[in-house]
Amino acid sequence: MTEKTRAETQTAAMTPVGTPGARKDAVKLIVFSLIGIVVFFVPITMKGKSSIPLDHLVTLVREYAGPVVPWLMLAMILVGSARPFVTGSWKQTPTKIVFSVLNVVGLFAAILMVTRPPAWLADPDIGPFLWKTLVQSVGLIVPIGAIFLGFLIGFGLMEFVGVFVRPIMRPIWRTPGRSAVDAVASFVGSYSLGLLITNRVYKAGGYTTREAAIVAVGFSTVSVTFMVVVANALDLMDYWLMYFFVSLVVTFLVTAITVRIPPLSRVPDKYYPGSTPTPEEAVTHNRFGVAWSQALGTLRSTPGVFRVIWANFKDGVMMASSILPSIMSVGLIGLLLAKHTPIFDWLAWIFYPVAWLVRLPEPLMAGKAVGLGLVEMFLPSAEISPDESLILRFVIAVVSVSGIIFLSAMVPSILATEIPLKFWTLIVIWFERVVLSLLITTPIAYLLL
Repeated sequence: MTEKTRAETQTAAMTPVGTPGARKDAVKLIVFSLIGIVVFFVPITMKGKSSIPLDHLVTLVREYAGPVVPWLMLAMILVGSARPFVTGSWKQTPTKIVFSVLNVVGLFAAILMVTRPPAWLADPDIGPFLWKTLVQSVGLIVPIGAIFLGFLIGFGLMEFVGVFVRPIMRPIWRTPGRSAVDAVASFVGSYSLGLLITNRVYKAGGYTTREAAIVAVGFSTVSVTFMVVVANALDLMDYWLMYFFVSLVVTFLVTAITVRIPPLSRVPDKYYPGSTPTPEEAVTHNRFGVAWSQALGTLRSTPGVFRVIWANFKDGVMMASSILPSIMSVGLIGLLLAKHTPIFDWLAWIFYPVAWLVRLPEPLMAGKAVGLGLVEMFLPSAEISPDESLILRFVIAVVSVSGIIFLSAMVPSILATEIPLKFWTLIVIWFERVVLSLLITTPIAYLLL
């Protein structure tokens, strides 16, 4: 069957235009898609704060359910720590053994945080930072975001958008067109939520292992709201729009390069075991008709809005319970190493030649700052004073975002998915992304500032 015949067949399979069933399906597709777009992509201002509705909703929950939230987090950490031992999955691989043990460490740290933390854990830059800034944010945004996740991926929006952007996504980033919605949601929303989307699409057969890995480590960076925190810390709010768009361009450009080099280029290009592969087919004509047909096909095959919401919510709770113990253990170890050992002073010398090559001011300081990004993406901003040169501050702010991978939360989030990426693979990809980000961002900063 030719592509033309296939497209015509798909279009003909639609419910005849003008019938009550067709109109009802069209209204559902439009309304459900708009709900997803508004919740995840349209910033609104509440109480003087501009952010996406999902972020505002999480803020409201933290505000009105404040006393209960820490205990909910502790309950999820308990479930996440016990689950590998109950199911026996803890002994499947060496990585799972290590992280299962670390989960128990995270559980004890969490218990201390809700009772009486010792002085070393009560340090505002250690325990409270992990517990309030990371654990409570991720622990709420993943389950709450999962409630609305179906409106992005379950009712046809991804298929509709995917048809139009296939000619861009496949040649540049080697991912299917449907990954465009995933990539944007990952970049502007939350890495944890982006990974939840990626994992669900991968398990459903929408991505191969390589495609899921590319989306996970190529687009799932921190939220826009956290970028605002970085910009404020480095006194860059006067350059906010420039900072945002340069970060976006650099992140996506670095991803386009890393997908072509090991280790990402060597990830197996096969589908999730037991899934039904749904590879995208080329569309050469009547693109809107094919997009509409495929979107309606997805809508009609969906079991129902409440079943989709419930299934996504359960997945969100389970994923959050897998992530949170690792944040409290891996993140804690990383922050303690950064604060009390010279490891990252040594790591600075690895990046010094790159920073010197691109004529970045204070190359040794820059090397240490980007090295600290491996622990937590906010640490580079804490290392650089707002009094340093504008070029240095701008580059560090962008690299903090485009590096993507960090131990305090991102790595545990990826390892909590079904995407088979190993720990050492993530470290190598992080190193590649930081070097490429420095090489690309510094000339841009000199050109624009």
